[in-house]
Amino acid sequence: MIIRQFLLWARTAAAGPRARAASALARAYLYSNLSESEKEEAMLALAGLLDDPSPLVRRAMAESFADAEGAPHHIVLGLADDQSDISSIVLRHSPVLTDSDLIDCAAIGDALAQTAIALRSFVSAAVSAAIAEVGAREALIALASNLGTHLPEFSMRRMIERFGKDGRIREALLSRPNLPASLRADLVAATAYSLSSFVTARAWMSWERASFMTREACEQAHVIIAATSGEGTAKLVAHLRQCGQLTASLLLRALLSGNCGLVEAALVELSALPLARVKGLLQDWRSAGFAMLYRRAGLPETLLPAFRAAIEALSLETEQEGGASLSRRRVERVLTACEAANEGELDRLLAVLRRFHAEAARDEARDFSAAQTELAVRSGLAAVNSVALEPAAMPEEPPLLLVDCYADEPAAMGNWKLRRIEPQLDLDAIERELAAA
Repeated sequence: MIIRQFLLWARTAAAGPRARAASALARAYLYSNLSESEKEEAMLALAGLLDDPSPLVRRAMAESFADAEGAPHHIVLGLADDQSDISSIVLRHSPVLTDSDLIDCAAIGDALAQTAIALRSFVSAAVSAAIAEVGAREALIALASNLGTHLPEFSMRRMIERFGKDGRIREALLSRPNLPASLRADLVAATAYSLSSFVTARAWMSWERASFMTREACEQAHVIIAATSGEGTAKLVAHLRQCGQLTASLLLRALLSGNCGLVEAALVELSALPLARVKGLLQDWRSAGFAMLYRRAGLPETLLPAFRAAIEALSLETEQEGGASLSRRRVERVLTACEAANEGELDRLLAVLRRFHAEAARDEARDFSAAQTELAVRSGLAAVNSVALEPAAMPEEPPLLLVDCYADEPAAMGNWKLRRIEPQLDLDAIERELAAA
């Protein structure tokens, strides 16, 4: 009887009261002790409200049913097919919607509805794959940023194929934990080619120079990724070969960076020999067996002296450095050996090695400068912190203060105000010291 009275009243009531009544009826259906007949009538009344002309009424129902596990499936599905500001409420939260429901809604929904699905507390691999395939840019950013999603590798690769030029999508994917090395390589390539297209489109750089810089940047990144990917090196190498990026220049860079793991995995991939055999031939780099391995891998004959010199340089080191960036000393050894053996046929190789040497020198200078700056900052702060002053003796506006505090216990500084220290260089004193040296 109450349900019938509600339906009669709803025909003439204003939208605001109808919305409040719809919310109350939905809560009564979910939480009140209605008899079976009353519950059936309430469900029919709520289903009829799906056709209410006011979005306020349908929105009130969506908010009431959004988190309810006992909500009628067909009513929630009807709300999920409503306009996006209503459908997104149930698409974001409702536990009664199945994966097939969510996939259908993602296929026909707009960016707001797809984003709501992507932001659910858990998104299955099937739903993630559907959004990756058809989702709008905003939905893909939400999907990649949501750590509650089960996002398969092929879905992430599809996202890169569709929106690799979009910086926010690349950033969201890179923020995901345990990202496969091959995907990181794809993201690096997408970033490099996006920047290359940007500068060439504005005529800031020639296409040839931009392509050269893009290739070098990708090779640098691939060596770094291989050095930090651990057991994923073999998979990365296979992916780079498939993409046409497993080049002799990359392998020479890896050797000169001390990354033997990348070189070993590449030679295994290119020669189809077992890893133990490849390692043995690398250790006997002077032999004809190593030359056979090198040629079987399809590497350029002109680079063979450089590979041998690089392996020899590595064998002379008691402790290998890094594995992620070029070593200046290692490049110098290889460059010296190749210059001594050059009779004109190694000119192009020497040009490559000189570029490597210049890059390694710049990296070393940057590292040195950064280390000296940090040392100077820490020394200056230590000197200031070592001055024993009573807080009461400090003036109201102290002349020397700190901009960053490296002390283990900043609270021990009391109530002193912190200000910036402006370092002053005594140029005359520096010139006297240089002259004395």
